[in-house]
Amino acid sequence: MNAKIIQHRRGRYRTKPRHFLIEVEGIKKKSEAEKLIGKEVIWKSPAEKAIKGKIAAAHGNKGVVRAIFEKNLPGQAVATAVEIK
Repeated sequence: MNAKIIQHRRGRYRTKPRHFLIEVEGIKKKSEAEKLIGKEVIWKSPAEKAIKGKIAAAHGNKGVVRAIFEKNLPGQAVATAVEIK
């Protein structure tokens, strides 16, 4: 399944560096997004290194999900593709 990283999970004063919001192609509702909880997410860097994460929860009502990665992703990861298995 193809998806795109939108941004860090953040509040007014603080960002959570390992948490990212992900928009999944073809999913537009919260009920559809909740079916993805627990699936693995893989981001590949330009140097072909893979950083793995897991979908933790739905975020909002428009089908966006929150993923928690093993390590912090670089800032260049925002607006790039990830793979959901």
